[in-house]
Amino acid sequence: MFLHVTKAKYIKDYQIEISFNNGWKGIADLSKVLKGPVFDPLKDQSLFAKLTLDQELATIVWPNGVDLAPEYLFFQTFKDAPEWQEQYKEWGYSSN
Repeated sequence: MFLHVTKAKYIKDYQIEISFNNGWKGIADLSKVLKGPVFDPLKDQSLFAKLTLDQELATIVWPNGVDLAPEYLFFQTFKDAPEWQEQYKEWGYSSN
């Protein structure tokens, strides 16, 4: 199954409420992942809050063209869920 973001809503700070096509819904805190020159503009919370859902990409995007993979967003939202740890390893993500 390919993960797709089906809904996304800015909450506060760098938190986003996200729903996925597998039925899981939660809040991702992206405050620690905005690293590097491409993400620097998103440190401005007013720009970060302008996220939208791109239907074609099935993920969130920002006005400056930045997007994050749905799998990475899922990982950030549910990184401590024990039932997903093997899948995260396959995707190359580590919760440590």
